[in-house]
Amino acid sequence: MRIGVIGAGAWGTALAQVAARGGRPVTLWAREPEVVESVNGAHENRQFLAGVSLADSIRATGDLAELAGHDALLVVAPAQHVRAVLAAAPVGATPLVLCAKGIEAGTRLLVGEVAHQAAPQAPIAVLSGPTFAHEVAAGKPTAVTLACEDEDLRTRLAERLAGPAFRTYGSADVIGAEIGGAVKNVLAIACGVVEGAGLGLNARAALIARGFAEMTRFGLARGGQAETLTGLSGLGDLVLTCSSTNSRNFSLGVGLGQGRSARELLADRKTVAEGAHTAPVLREAAREAGVDMPVTEAVNALLEGAPVADVVGALLSRPLREEAQ
Repeated sequence: MRIGVIGAGAWGTALAQVAARGGRPVTLWAREPEVVESVNGAHENRQFLAGVSLADSIRATGDLAELAGHDALLVVAPAQHVRAVLAAAPVGATPLVLCAKGIEAGTRLLVGEVAHQAAPQAPIAVLSGPTFAHEVAAGKPTAVTLACEDEDLRTRLAERLAGPAFRTYGSADVIGAEIGGAVKNVLAIACGVVEGAGLGLNARAALIARGFAEMTRFGLARGGQAETLTGLSGLGDLVLTCSSTNSRNFSLGVGLGQGRSARELLADRKTVAEGAHTAPVLREAAREAGVDMPVTEAVNALLEGAPVADVVGALLSRPLREEAQ
């Protein structure tokens, strides 16, 4: 199975490294000419994954047309750009493995739903889980969910991507896998705020637990399965991104907690903190579905400039309730 990767940021490059294990050829599409030059000339993505020596069998290109004829495409473009990239790519009936996490602004569609509209003939799979790109690229132990409704395709993709340090767990619940990946980015911002504001570990643990309750309510409302949300692509990814400054979303939250503005923090970044884009879309989707998501509402207030003390105070003064609600 010949693999192409759409998107050469840190995560796309790390997945190309996974797919190239054993010298298997991989085509990596990059929007930036300097990334193409760096990967092909130095076998390193100096812009987004510096210090990692890439397999010789990875070939970068800036031409989407060169992805034609591959057996599967890993789509690692940011969620808000997936529709445009797929419209320009030679997809046809090629299976798509969606590795972006988010909800499209305007439509409030999950990335899988966007991909189905942009490439209606292509079978859809989702790869999600607790993954930091630099650890995956370095060959450190990692486990992910690979969700696909087609059992045969799911098995073939899982076997193609799995390796000694990269373990793939199959699932038929595409929606659940997507929900976990999208919502955890927003919750990671909230946990970063707790860190930046010095609110303590008790507060962070409580926020993770209550945030997971929000994720579960929203996931079930959108048709996901509870078992998926308690797995790698839900709870597993949530724990990772809510506890480390290696997470772009957590780092954004730290800055907000220290009193810096979202505009200032986002302007400093060459990589995408997807939760900042997902938060307002998730808020609207939750309201539309009648799902109570107070942490998500709080993150939006912070991104819009509300003082940290006011937002935290509003959360702590909410009416008492049963934990199971």
